[in-house]
Amino acid sequence: MALEFLWRPESKPARVAVFPGAWNPPTVAHLEIARTALSRVDEVIWTIPRQFPHKDFEWATFEQRCRMIRAMAASEPRFAAAVAEGGLYVDIAREAREAYGEHVEIDILCGRDAAERIQRWRYGRPGVFEDMIRDFRLVVAAREGEYASGVEHGGRILTLEMGCTFDDVSSSEVRRRMAAGEDWMPLVPRVIHDEVMRIAGR
Repeated sequence: MALEFLWRPESKPARVAVFPGAWNPPTVAHLEIARTALSRVDEVIWTIPRQFPHKDFEWATFEQRCRMIRAMAASEPRFAAAVAEGGLYVDIAREAREAYGEHVEIDILCGRDAAERIQRWRYGRPGVFEDMIRDFRLVVAAREGEYASGVEHGGRILTLEMGCTFDDVSSSEVRRRMAAGEDWMPLVPRVIHDEVMRIAGR
């Protein structure tokens, strides 16, 4: 299986970071994580699975989320956007390796909460997380505290220092504000404002 690209820059990167998420919707915090990661990698791929392993598509549909991450990718010259067949982060990283080739280094980019979730995930056998970080470097944005894995990782887990924590910014807060008739626009990148309003029926 390989990624299906929605948007891809014309470049030959040596190191890319897959940035998986639900994107319901993408926020300014997500955008800042992706931009900051470009100090470590040549390209960031906003990635969404066709099916989540732990949730359904609520509020925004799969197609609407694809449109949003495509718009996000098209807004920066070193962003890409893609759909993954697999739902787990390790599966998405493997699909990226298939798409880019063995000569390209693949990192997994995520926030602290996502890193904790994938470490605790019940994979059905022991050692999956440790195997994953041996194959793919994990780059974790420090949000609401830094990530402490508690496992030996040999420098394969890196902290992405953010200029601002964005602790009060989340997709769920955007949806809450919209439902309450409060100002949500400062939390969402301008490039997807129109799409978010269409999703909300405004």
